[in-house]
Amino acid sequence: MDFGSILHTIFNFENYGELLALVQNSIWAGAVLGLLGGLVGTFVMKRDLAFAVHGISELSFAGASFALLIGTDIILGSLAGSVAAALLLGLMGVRARDKNSIIGVIMPFGLGLGILFLALYQGRAANKFGLLTGQIVSVDTVQLQVLAGTAVVVMIALAAMWRPLSFASVDPEMAEARGVPVRGLAIAFMVLLGVSVALSIQIVGALLVLALLITPAAAALRVTTSPRLVVLLSVLFAITATVGGILLALGSRIPISPYVTTLSFLIYVVCRIIGNVRAKRGINGRVVRPHAAMGQAVEDQTVAG
Repeated sequence: MDFGSILHTIFNFENYGELLALVQNSIWAGAVLGLLGGLVGTFVMKRDLAFAVHGISELSFAGASFALLIGTDIILGSLAGSVAAALLLGLMGVRARDKNSIIGVIMPFGLGLGILFLALYQGRAANKFGLLTGQIVSVDTVQLQVLAGTAVVVMIALAAMWRPLSFASVDPEMAEARGVPVRGLAIAFMVLLGVSVALSIQIVGALLVLALLITPAAAALRVTTSPRLVVLLSVLFAITATVGGILLALGSRIPISPYVTTLSFLIYVVCRIIGNVRAKRGINGRVVRPHAAMGQAVEDQTVAG
C-alpha cells in the first residue's frame, strides 16, 4: 500500500453528506460523552486518579466482553464491570500507595478476563475489535435517550457534590476536620467515574478511554489555574475531540479511536506550548486582587524592617 492509498483510507470524504445524515444520533451521543468526560475529568486530575481510570476501564471491558459472550446488553455489562471496579477501589484504596497497588492487580485481571470472553465468543470479529478500540455504531433514538439520561443523572449527582468534593479533592485533611464526609464522597465519585468510563468506552474503546477522561482536563490545566475556566476548557476540548473524531472517521474504514485520541493529543500539545510560553513570560493565569497584593507588600516591609 502506497502513501496515497494510506491517506485515502484514513481520510475519505466521498459521499460524506449522505453518511453524515445517517449518524446524527452518534454525533449527539459523542457530544454528550464529551460533556460528561470534560466534567468528570477535572476531578480525575484533581484527585490524581488517572491510573484508576485505566484500571476501571479494564474491568468495564471484561463486563462488556462477558455480556457479548452471553448475548445480553453490552452497555449493561460494561456498567456492571466498571461500577464493581470503582466500588472496589473506593472501598479498599484508602491511601495512594494502596490504591495504586490494587489498580495494578485489577488491570491485568480485568484485561485477562476480557480476552478470555472474547476468545470464547464465536460472533463477528468487528464486535470484538470495537470493544477495544471503539467504533461508530448506529445509535438509534432509544439508545441515545438512555445514554443522555444516564449522563444527565451523573452530571446532576456531580453538581450536587461539587463544592464539598472540590474541597475534599484539594485538602482532604482540612475537609475532614470541617466535617466533610471525605470517604463517602470518594466512594460516590468513584461510582460516577465508573459509569462515565462505561459510557465512554462506546466511543473510544476500553484501551483508549483516557483520551476522554484525562487528556482534555490535563490540557486545560496547562493554560489556566482558574477552576471555572478549567472546567469550561476541559468540556470544550473533550467535545471537540469526540465530535471531531466522529466526523473525521465517518468516511474511513478505520475505528474512531485513533481520530479522537489524535485530536485530544494535539489539543494537549498546543495547550502545553501555550502554557510554557505563558510561564516564561511570567503569566500563570492567577488573578491577584489589589488588597491582597497590598497586604503582601506591607508584610514584606514588616519582615524587612
